[in-house]
Amino acid sequence: MSRDIALPALNDAPLAPGLYVVATPIGNLRDITLRALDVLAQADLVLAEDTRVTGKLLNAYGLSAKLERHDEHAAERARPKALAALAEGKRVALVSDAGTPLISDPGYRLVREAAAEGHKVFPIPGASALIAGLSAAGLPTDRFLFVGFPPPKSAARRTFLAEFAGVRATLVFYEGASRLGDCLADMAAVLGDREAVVCREITKLYETTYRGTLASLAADPELDAPRGEIVILVAPGRETEASAADADTALADALTRLKPAEAAAEVAKALGLSRRDLYRRAMELKQDAEREP
Repeated sequence: MSRDIALPALNDAPLAPGLYVVATPIGNLRDITLRALDVLAQADLVLAEDTRVTGKLLNAYGLSAKLERHDEHAAERARPKALAALAEGKRVALVSDAGTPLISDPGYRLVREAAAEGHKVFPIPGASALIAGLSAAGLPTDRFLFVGFPPPKSAARRTFLAEFAGVRATLVFYEGASRLGDCLADMAAVLGDREAVVCREITKLYETTYRGTLASLAADPELDAPRGEIVILVAPGRETEASAADADTALADALTRLKPAEAAAEVAKALGLSRRDLYRRAMELKQDAEREP
């Protein structure tokens, strides 16, 4: 027999002074935690990436709070005010537009300075697109690396990706939807055709998960430039040693964008091979290309 379970009322126990790093929903407003609501209800000051977004969240739960903008542009101005409030024994909450603050969002300087001044810092855990994506991807989770947003331009993105080609862990990226198709193609070229998962609009109405290899996902027209928030998860690289053919293929690609020394350095990082040997080979490939009619 089923029965309705009433949610407990907000906790009205006094909130201790300090800085509260509060996770907020990444889409579905019901993913807010009861403890987060307790904190937001009693905070003397709420630092918000966008006060309009946080204002909607507070209104949805009948809460009101003093809001101060705290994004990458306003953080330098807002941080002294927050530290002054903490020095007065007040309760300050830090939130981002969605998810857990500091994960590809501003805020670490505030946390560091607050701790350095002796104020307590309380993590209030909750939603995170990073963790939600990992939980649904079906890729190894015993070891993973959150890489964040790749550079927007292809040449810089490929150089960036090469740094992680040899990492034996699931790689997790955030990406803008308009760049998704190009990013997946660069990933396939630099990381190899690994198993991968694309999560779109996690927890929202049009939540969709795409599974395949990097090459097949890059070729999927639905992923060329979809709408919404994107998380890309890429399986760990192979542990087999790269062959001479692998090195030549990687060098040939790198030489289209970089000088021989830079190309050798990029491929050395990606494949775990000797930079000196790769430089010699890069020079040979460059000379061969110049001799071709």
